[in-house]
Amino acid sequence: MSRKRHVLGLSGGRDSAALAVHMAQANPEIELEYFFTDTGKELPEVYEYLGRLEGFLGRPIERLNPDRDFDFWLKQYNSFLPSPKTRWCTRQLKIRPFEQWLWPALDQGDEIVSYVAIRSDEDYREGYASTHPNLSVSLPFREAGIDKAGVIDILNASGLGLPDYYAWRSRSGCTFCFFQQKIEWVRLMERHPESFAEAKMYEKNAVDHGSPFTWTQGESLDQLALPERVEQIKADHEKRVARLAAKRIVNPLRSNDEPLDIDEIYGQAKVCITCHK
Repeated sequence: MSRKRHVLGLSGGRDSAALAVHMAQANPEIELEYFFTDTGKELPEVYEYLGRLEGFLGRPIERLNPDRDFDFWLKQYNSFLPSPKTRWCTRQLKIRPFEQWLWPALDQGDEIVSYVAIRSDEDYREGYASTHPNLSVSLPFREAGIDKAGVIDILNASGLGLPDYYAWRSRSGCTFCFFQQKIEWVRLMERHPESFAEAKMYEKNAVDHGSPFTWTQGESLDQLALPERVEQIKADHEKRVARLAAKRIVNPLRSNDEPLDIDEIYGQAKVCITCHK
């Protein structure tokens, strides 16, 4: 017998967590199923935050572990690293497990609504496009006019606050995500040297196999990690932050300590909504 289901994907990031809180408070009658597609290459702060979120929601977050991990797919793609133009990691480690989880029920007639945390101030973003007639996508933040400031208000009011990695990184995703800015790579090296070393290992292996890509455009991680290069990256970042802060319009109704996103500083990256919300 077919049924109506409601699912909400969590990335370990700010926006999807705020959407879970918002839905629990604004629509408690909707029985949501929460899920997280775990690549196995996430920051430890992500897992810690998901645990806190489970405690707040009082419901488990189902982990969708791909049956084949990053290392398996790297071999399938001839050791070529994923890149903004070839996002095989998103396809194989995020979208594929999501579809494998839901498709049997959809084929049996279940109607499923997927709730996605695209904010009202993100006209440039698009969500997962349903490829099954029984799967629809809902954008509650866009419908309710909730923007970035509103998301932060929701998390602060709930007591959850922001994930700890927002102190140095402004999106969730794999430790070696190619959408990171160079300053984020520097911070990863300083805060999680073991993850940075692993990323260097993957990169060297890829280059040895003829991959045209490195994790960050224009230089290898070995080059980026040189002390003089690190200082240059930090100095450039501080200049960018200062320029943006000087242009900020003060809102008397809100505190002026709202964190600056990397996208604000470096321009909007066309990151995948499946990984980074």
